[in-house]
Amino acid sequence: MIRELRSDGELRAACGDDDLVVWAAQGLRGRARAWALGDAVVSACPGVSRRDRLGVWGGTSCVVELVRHALGELGATYRPFGEVELVREVTAKLDGVEESGRFSWMSLDRRHLDHGGLDGGGPDGGLDGGPDAGEAGWLDRGAEDEVAALLAAGAPHSYAVPGVDGVSRWAGVRVDGVLAAVAADAWSAPSVGLLAGVATEARFRGRGLAGRVCRWVSRELVAAHGRAALMVDDTNAAAIGLYERIGYRRLRVLASHVAG
Repeated sequence: MIRELRSDGELRAACGDDDLVVWAAQGLRGRARAWALGDAVVSACPGVSRRDRLGVWGGTSCVVELVRHALGELGATYRPFGEVELVREVTAKLDGVEESGRFSWMSLDRRHLDHGGLDGGGPDGGLDGGPDAGEAGWLDRGAEDEVAALLAAGAPHSYAVPGVDGVSRWAGVRVDGVLAAVAADAWSAPSVGLLAGVATEARFRGRGLAGRVCRWVSRELVAAHGRAALMVDDTNAAAIGLYERIGYRRLRVLASHVAG
């Protein structure tokens, strides 16, 4: 029998504290919901990282029933996502549901966090921010126009941008007072912080500044939530390499959607 999970603790116990499903539930706040059946759990939240998301975990047959139930309860805008083979099998068994795209979910906890220096190679390469680069830190609200301009030029497809619901705060690194690299705390759940909105201004690439700000934000998220996570395109090998050096572990995932 399908049972609805009513608390974050109940959800975490039911799914073995799986970070993807726990994050997708967003602490079961607001309109977020979750259900369990047999060896499976699904969790859903509207508008999390710019999508109505449905995280899935467990055995295929029970996940199929839970996804069918959740879509019936919540509507066709919700997009199941989870480990590639699981979502592929589930999608094949659900009429009218199609594969959307693959990417990677990466997660980090205190056991795996790299406690080395703040400098490090990043998506923009390089190992040293240079003597004119400042330390990473949280930016005040007055810097949001600078962040928006940097993202528009350097990461125009970023889901995290200033002013979007769920994007909590921005961190950055400055070079001679100019904002050079940024990353956001966005759509974080109580026990899983999310790193998003990573970008470097073009003229400062190749100096490891994205690596500096990502390491700093990752540590802040782990300190506040116990874990951090992020989503990254599978084609972005340089970024994946950086995140792995910080200590993130990679899970290849697949998203699907209701056709039409």
